[in-house]
Amino acid sequence: MTEPFAPGAPIWVDLGTTDVKGAAEFYGSLFGWTLEDLGPDAGGYGMFKLNGKDVAGVGPATDPSRGTSWATHFGTTDVAETARRVEQHDGKVIMEPMQVFDSGSTAVFTDPHGAFFQMWQPDQMRGFQVSGEPGSFSWAELMTPEVETSKSFYQDVLGVTTRDIHMDGELMYTLLQVGGRSAAGMMHLGPEMAGMPPHWSVYFEVDDCDAAADRAIALGATEMMRQDSPAGRFAILTDPQGGAFSIIKTDPDYTP
Repeated sequence: MTEPFAPGAPIWVDLGTTDVKGAAEFYGSLFGWTLEDLGPDAGGYGMFKLNGKDVAGVGPATDPSRGTSWATHFGTTDVAETARRVEQHDGKVIMEPMQVFDSGSTAVFTDPHGAFFQMWQPDQMRGFQVSGEPGSFSWAELMTPEVETSKSFYQDVLGVTTRDIHMDGELMYTLLQVGGRSAAGMMHLGPEMAGMPPHWSVYFEVDDCDAAADRAIALGATEMMRQDSPAGRFAILTDPQGGAFSIIKTDPDYTP
């Protein structure tokens, strides 16, 4: 499945890692990805491909304090205007908007609670060439200490709407919606998650959560959580370089 470009929705994810070669081997074995090196002008950045289609990016980690980490990029038609909105609404501009060859323009921000996110204004590189299929991006989720503040921020910055739903009885979950379609989610970072910083999580679709999680562990990953949810069975893992990511076998009957 290839989604059309929708401003405000996740359009791309990439991995900044302390070991690009090791990451390529790990994710290649786990998801069947191959790595396309974009050459010396790209600063070590490359494309992860699934059956020849772009599913994610990878490059050397540039922030020692973050180490290896996955980044979520949201689509925009004007990254400079998005940067202005971020600052207006108590976020921070970490990397000013910049042109990336003829691919598009990007910028790095943090929200009012310090969660990193990026924006992508597409030109030749439109984002995911496939998503929602096994081995590709499935969902993005914000863990935040203050849901109401985060809702207001992302509504103003991304131009999304939000809708609260209940999951597992009393657990509240907030959907970020673009054009009436659910594009991402957010939930409260509770005391049971003490020590975990606010962050955007990246989920990848799999055919079988338990089999994929077991394989990831055999390849050197560490499991943080594995359980069922109304959306499907999922697991939270860290790759051999310490980058956190999630996998999910989405329940085909679930409609957020």
